[in-house]
Amino acid sequence: MASSTKQQTIREQWTSLQAYTLAVVCLLIGIAGGWFVRGSQSPSAPRPETANALQGGGQPTLEQMKRMADKQAEPLLAQLKADPNNAELLANIGNVYYDTHQFQAAIDYYQRALQINPDNASVRTDMGTAYWYSDNADAAIAEFKRALAYEPNKPNALFNLGIVLWQGKVDVEGALSTWQQLLDTNPKYENKGKLLDLMAQVKKHSGIKPGTQAKGLPQ
Repeated sequence: MASSTKQQTIREQWTSLQAYTLAVVCLLIGIAGGWFVRGSQSPSAPRPETANALQGGGQPTLEQMKRMADKQAEPLLAQLKADPNNAELLANIGNVYYDTHQFQAAIDYYQRALQINPDNASVRTDMGTAYWYSDNADAAIAEFKRALAYEPNKPNALFNLGIVLWQGKVDVEGALSTWQQLLDTNPKYENKGKLLDLMAQVKKHSGIKPGTQAKGLPQ
């Protein structure tokens, strides 16, 4: 499965805050890869179509990935015609589009799945992440919080919520509080060490006011 982080435009001179923000993004590539992608499962290996495209000399374009998604979704869509209210099937179709970075299509199928099974915290976490990758931090936060209303200590939702509070809202205290809840309620959290390192770095900028706008900061 391909994974991605939000792209940023860095212009003119960097302040220390800008440089720090980029360092955080680089650190998140290593940490978020296992959680900021799925509500309940680790990333799978790239599908054959994606692997073949990468062997051709680079990342596939979004249009190529859309064609991959449509092809991969065909058998699931055929099943859906016979069973249109199958929430699991709808979520799986959403996962296909999510994996190929077709985030709006993924959101559409996740929404349909949640209309049938609204208490599925994993699907809500996935949809929240898809909203984030679609540049909608507010919707992402809302979905993570809804997921946590059903599963208050869900590690993936807590981790992702902290990321969006930090990168999307520059809410350092909110992010740290959320991650502390993650550590307090999941003592065997397997990436505890990396998360503690991240928290230590974020704490250096605990004086930043939520919503601060600055060049280079993720919006």
